[in-house]
Amino acid sequence: MRSFTFFFILVMVGCAKIEKTPLENVLSSKNEKIKRVVDSLEKYEVQILYTEIYREIDNAIRFKDYSFQVSDSTYFYPASSVKFPIAALALEKMNEQKNFYRDSKFYVEGDSIETTFTQEIQKIFAVSDNEAYNRLFEYLGQDEINSRLKNKGIFSRISHRLSTENSDELTTKPLVFYINDSTTTTTDEIINKPIERLKLNSVLKGKGYIESDVLVEKPKDFSMKNYLPLTSLHNMMKQLVYGDLYPNTMQFQLSIEDRSFLLKSMSLLPSEAGYTSDDYYDGYVKFLIYGDTKEDIPDYIEIRNKVGYAYGYLTDCAYIINKKTAKEYIITATIHVNENGIYNDDTYEYETIGIPFLAELGRQLVLKETD
Repeated sequence: MRSFTFFFILVMVGCAKIEKTPLENVLSSKNEKIKRVVDSLEKYEVQILYTEIYREIDNAIRFKDYSFQVSDSTYFYPASSVKFPIAALALEKMNEQKNFYRDSKFYVEGDSIETTFTQEIQKIFAVSDNEAYNRLFEYLGQDEINSRLKNKGIFSRISHRLSTENSDELTTKPLVFYINDSTTTTTDEIINKPIERLKLNSVLKGKGYIESDVLVEKPKDFSMKNYLPLTSLHNMMKQLVYGDLYPNTMQFQLSIEDRSFLLKSMSLLPSEAGYTSDDYYDGYVKFLIYGDTKEDIPDYIEIRNKVGYAYGYLTDCAYIINKKTAKEYIITATIHVNENGIYNDDTYEYETIGIPFLAELGRQLVLKETD
């Protein structure tokens, strides 16, 4: 009798259904936008972090985290996702200095554009403006960026400006701030330490790249490029949105008003920032859920995010609220689409493979209980 009972228990355990995680469910989807990527995972270098946020009865916050192929030691190019920490750190430094404010006018020495931190940060999130990032980069400098992130427990290495000559110049340009209509104050130029090569897996990529209109037939070296792994992006979003859960040293030191401004800027649609061209549809820089459609984002979905796309890499780090289900999520994902293995030839499968994958991934993770 005992042996029969034991055998019965073993059979029941063996037949018990092992429930899949939300990520496993999505990645086993028959949807072609997902399936064609999953069928060639090594080629597409997919990494995903997914967090469901739960609010307990006493309003305490609990994270339930899932990951897929995440490796901080395997390099991917973060592209414009690095603008996220630079926007936050510029506001943090401004709060400490107290010489000027978010709406104080300034210009970079040698630049004819007068602007404000408010305008530059809005441009960074609404349309991913490179020049806006570069102006804030001049204000901070490489050493200070990396030191501030390290002190918050964020593993990264920011080394260069974006889409400009001498992007890795070690000496920053001074910023000239207007105190009033006739008085200005100038920040000091910063001389930063030399950049060291990254010692990570996969910093040599592809089989060639275009340089000065000539094909160089050897892998492209990314070891001097910006480095911001998926874990760091994901944790930064947690530390900004749910700062009270972290020690003071890991929080972004922002005023209540500046933190609110930053979070609002991260949700800006291009049209809300004054970009009215048809090229700037709602999903223009919101890859998850809406990247592959030009339809308006409905009011019941809120997305605060930062994307990056360059060299065939597409990344999105997003905090998403689905008001219909009263649920909150953080999703950070990256994919690489460079079928021919050549860099700088402007031939990447962004629209056909990369963005459709990220959009469908977001839909299946966030809208599954809404439709």
